[in-house]
Amino acid sequence: MSTLPALAVSGLPARFRPLVAHCLACLAWPSSATSPKIAGHLSPASHPGRLHHFRPAFVLVLVLLAGCATTPTYHDGETLHGLASWYGAEQGRQTASGEEFDPRDLTAAHRHLPFGTIVRVTNRLNGDSVDVRINDRGPFADDDRIIDVSSAAADVLQMKRAGVVPVEVEVIRLGPFRHRNDD
Repeated sequence: MSTLPALAVSGLPARFRPLVAHCLACLAWPSSATSPKIAGHLSPASHPGRLHHFRPAFVLVLVLLAGCATTPTYHDGETLHGLASWYGAEQGRQTASGEEFDPRDLTAAHRHLPFGTIVRVTNRLNGDSVDVRINDRGPFADDDRIIDVSSAAADVLQMKRAGVVPVEVEVIRLGPFRHRNDD
């Protein structure tokens, strides 16, 4: 599969990715003898004039699915549950919000919350909590992690030894700042 379908489906919910990737691949395939079969039974080589009949349907499916790939909406007071991890070795690197990362600041990374949002993170194992400001994107692990906290926040939560702990994340105040890469 080409990189075009892979890039186009990366922001979609997982259940729609195969369908959209297939649609994009079908749109991109030229009418040649090497083209894979479309919809399991037609190939552009065996039916040279028929591929154009599928394009409007594929475009319609893509437009409809694009509406399904929206960023979640959050509200003040909303509570999320999942896992938290921490990071701190990246001192000095630029965060997704554009500011320089300082592990001594009470900051965190979240996939979708607007930059500048203040959240209260509570370690569900010991009850310790800390208010942090979202200034980065992540975590990108394949488990139930919902937030990465800075080294300073991990100290307050007493989670450094464990590395990953179950947490409750309460939205205290949504941030006004949206970066150009926010979806």
